[in-house]
Order: sequence, then structure tokens, then C-alpha cells
Amino acid sequence: MFVQTGLLTVLITAQSVLTLDNGIGATPAMGWNSWTSRGCRVSERDVRKAVEYLSESGLASLGYDHVVIDDCWQLTRDSNGQIHEDGRAFPSGMKALVQYVHSKGLKVGLYSSAGTFTCQGRPGSLSFETKDAKTYASWGVDCLKYDNCNNDGLSDRKGTIKRYGAMRDALNATGRHINYAISNWGQADIWEYGDTLGNSWRTSEDVEDSWQSVIDTVKGNALLSKFAKPGAFNDMDVLQVGNGGMTYEEYRSQFTLWAILKSPLFLSQKIQSSFGGTINPGAYEIVSNPDIIAINQDKLGMSAILRASLDSVLLWVGELNHGERILVVLNTGSRSVDVDVSLSAFTVKEEDAIASQKWRVSIRDLWARKVIGTAKSKIKVAGVAPHSVKAYKVTLKGPDVEFPSLVTASPFHDHPMQYSETGTVALVMWSLFLSLIFIGVAWALYKLHLERRAGYEVLR
Repeated sequence: MFVQTGLLTVLITAQSVLTLDNGIGATPAMGWNSWTSRGCRVSERDVRKAVEYLSESGLASLGYDHVVIDDCWQLTRDSNGQIHEDGRAFPSGMKALVQYVHSKGLKVGLYSSAGTFTCQGRPGSLSFETKDAKTYASWGVDCLKYDNCNNDGLSDRKGTIKRYGAMRDALNATGRHINYAISNWGQADIWEYGDTLGNSWRTSEDVEDSWQSVIDTVKGNALLSKFAKPGAFNDMDVLQVGNGGMTYEEYRSQFTLWAILKSPLFLSQKIQSSFGGTINPGAYEIVSNPDIIAINQDKLGMSAILRASLDSVLLWVGELNHGERILVVLNTGSRSVDVDVSLSAFTVKEEDAIASQKWRVSIRDLWARKVIGTAKSKIKVAGVAPHSVKAYKVTLKGPDVEFPSLVTASPFHDHPMQYSETGTVALVMWSLFLSLIFIGVAWALYKLHLERRAGYEVLR
């Protein structure tokens, strides 16, 4: 009995050491990251402008409350192992800058790498985890983005757990709640054990400002939904919205997909001024949509599930905290499509699918931001433009009726989606109409011909 108790104590102790226990990050982090727009030129001035803009534009009140200073803020490590900021770029010092950000009601994130050097050759934190974690905590840092460069070849699963686990334990030991964002580029199947290491983990290389890069990232996350949960999320990298390489529809698609898949939402645009107009109006309209943000920040923390894929059309469904469901249709093709989605899309078991044909649901368009009607047995999604999405919140109507859970290891039982190119049905009907007219005219002419022949006299 004594041995069993001792073993249980050891197991519990080991488990507490091998998990992240910082009590934060129940929903994906949101904010602005410096890397895309500023790179290694980041400075205190950039940070102050970003803080002012997020505060004054209203984005901070929507949840964009982290300002992450990426690579190149650090310059040297002294003989005692103490990390020091670049004094020319950050003349006030990091502690004073953090205090300024906090005075505006926002949070500060810093960057380091689980290697000997960062990706830009600045001092990394490998073997200095305890020292650096204490420094970050003493400055009041709220978030750490932890990269993967110069990792001494420790990139397999064992090496990944060792390197990122060392910083996890060092952060835990400070007693400060620091959101820990792992950026190991999706190596070593990090999603399978990422929840024991950090609040989020990158699932791929950096996303670029191009449609192909967005689609590649989405496809790479297609089967990872089950690993997301409150406090632990798949990170698909920053939002490229507004950076100029994609269309309005493509940016809206990226934002929607990042939101429903519960990725952290970090803006990356250049902040030019502390007053309005620093990002173009179209981009602001996208990233400030409260309905889409609410899906990302839903307390259930469940990532949407890729329910069906047919040619260029992809369908996601997901659960929300108050029992509603989300439905998102993406068109990756070059022609607009109309899509019919059976309500069985919200079921796993065949008996629930049969019952779903009697359901009546209310549908809220998350981009139009209004209820657009009700549906029974299926939802008609009309006019999904090329590279665009339609996103809906679906509520089941009627007393004592609830959606069945989508949380299951069972495979889905059916393929609940059909689509056609927009206008195809109308074209077929119009062609049929013209064909009937042609047949009618031909028949009338034929009858007239017969009548005329009946009146002919036979020549002898």
C-alpha cells in the first residue's frame, strides 16, 4: 500500500512538471506582430505606434491586445548570461517600454529561439532558459514566441520536447502568467503533444501573402482540429490581411478560416500613423468583424471540422459554447458555385442524420451580420465567389431539440454536400425551354405540311 501511494505521488509530481500550467490562453491570443512589416528593423517607435493604433482604432477592445516584438529586439548576452535589448532601437529599455504598453491596457510579447541563436543571428535561449525566463518575468512580459532556428539538431520529437519543455518549466517557475507560443514550424508532429508544452504551436512554415500559401496552410491543418482545446491551439501563423498580395475575398477567406480553426489572430500590417487610416478600410472591415472574432474566441475552444470536400468546394462545421453550430463553405475554384448542404452535416451517426431531415434551423450570415432566414432538411448556399467563403451560425429551432455532439472518434457516415456552378441550373432550364419551343415550332410546321399535302390533287 505504501509503495502504491509513493508511486502515485511520483506520477502526479511528474505529470505536474510535464504540463504547461500557466492558467491563461483559454482562447486564442490576438494582437499585432512586428515581423512581416518591420523585420529586423523593429524599434520602440514601431511598438508605440502599434499600441496607439490598436487602442485608438477600437481593435484592442475587440480583443487585439497583444503587441509582439519579434526577432532583433535583443542584441547581446553579457558574461553573466544576462540578455540585453538593442539600446539604439529601444532607448527607453524593455522594462520601461513594457510598462508603457501596460499603461494603455495592452500586453507585450517578446521573441526568442530554442537554439543557440535566433533566426537573425541574435542570442538564442538554448541553455539560458531559466535566466531568460526570469528576465522576461521581471520586465512584465506577457507572451513569448519561441522559434526553432539554430537548434543544434534537436528537432526530432525527443529534442523538441527537451528544448521547448525546458522553457516551459522555466516560465512556470517564475510564477508569472506568460502565454507560451511555440514556433517549431510543425516539425515532429508537435500537435500530438503540444498541449503539454505550450498555449499554441505553429503547424507549418511561415504563411506568405499569397492565395496558394493560404490554401497550403489550410490543407496542412485539415486533420488537426481534434488537437485544439482551451489553452492549447494550432497556430497557422499571422494574418496577411491588408498586405497587398491578395484580393479582398481572399483576405476575407483567410480571416474566416483562421478564426474557425481557432488559430491565434495576429495582424501583420505596417502601422504608419497613430491615427485612422493606417490599414486600408477593406482590411479593417475584415479584421474588425465581431461575429467572426466571436467564433474564434468562443469559450468551448473547439476547432471547426472539415466535414466534406468535393472538387474545389470545402465544407467545415463546428460547435459553439451555447449549442449553436457554425457552417463555412470555401470555394477554391475559379467559378462561382451554388452549394446545397444537408442538415445531416451536423451529425455523425446515421440515426441522427435521419432525424435531421425534420429539423428547422435559423441561419445567421456572419459577414452580412444578420439572420437571413430558416431552413428545413438542407441549407442553400448561393453564389460562393471564387476564392471566397460563406460563413453562418446555425441555431436549431423548437423545444427539447439539440444538435448531437460532433466530438467523436467515429467516421462521418455520409457526404452531405452537392454543388453546381452558379447559373448552371438556370442555363439548363433556359436550354430546355428553347428546346421545347423548337420542338413545338417543328411540329407545327410538320402538321402544316401534312395538311397541305392532303389538299393536293393526284395527277394522272
